[in-house]
Amino acid sequence: MRQRVAVIDFETNGAAPGRECRATEIGVAMVEGGRVVDRFQSLMNAGVWVPPMIERLTGISNAMLKDAPPAEQAMREAARFVGDTPLAAHNASFDRKFWDYELGLLGLARSQEFACTLMLSRRLLPQAPDHKLGTLARWASLPDTGRAHRALADAEMAANLLTLLGDTLQQQYRLADIDHALMCKLQKVAAAKVKPYLRELQAAATA
Repeated sequence: MRQRVAVIDFETNGAAPGRECRATEIGVAMVEGGRVVDRFQSLMNAGVWVPPMIERLTGISNAMLKDAPPAEQAMREAARFVGDTPLAAHNASFDRKFWDYELGLLGLARSQEFACTLMLSRRLLPQAPDHKLGTLARWASLPDTGRAHRALADAEMAANLLTLLGDTLQQQYRLADIDHALMCKLQKVAAAKVKPYLRELQAAATA
């Protein structure tokens, strides 16, 4: 996939955004032409408490956040970095919630759709052991991007997975025009109907 896509990942102190549950780190990997061409990363101090279990998972401590940039500053910089570039994430329903919430606090709104590498991998890589990001990266021998559950490392891992998914479409179905819009359509197709859907696209492309 040659198109530029912003692949994002948040670390947070909980599962659903709200006054006591906020993003603690954001990572953005810009992928274009099959490789990561630019990166953004920042811790985010939203004045919330990180439980010990989350600290052990992410390595992000309350002490680290005390000295981190304010969440509003970090998110404004991230939004400026992304601009109107198409978005993607692994398990995008999670990251989309936090992206929209943090943007909303700045009086901003998202205009782009999210492509979800979790939903896409379930459709295009059904033979994988499971569809967790780390499992897929090991199974497909994707490049090591650093510590899991840190935002930029996970964003880069998802960016590499997005490239793999584009390559899979190209190789298996000989589709030349693979873009973000196609990925967003494909993730909404029921798993059992993916192959017929792609064969129709292939036939239309070669007609």
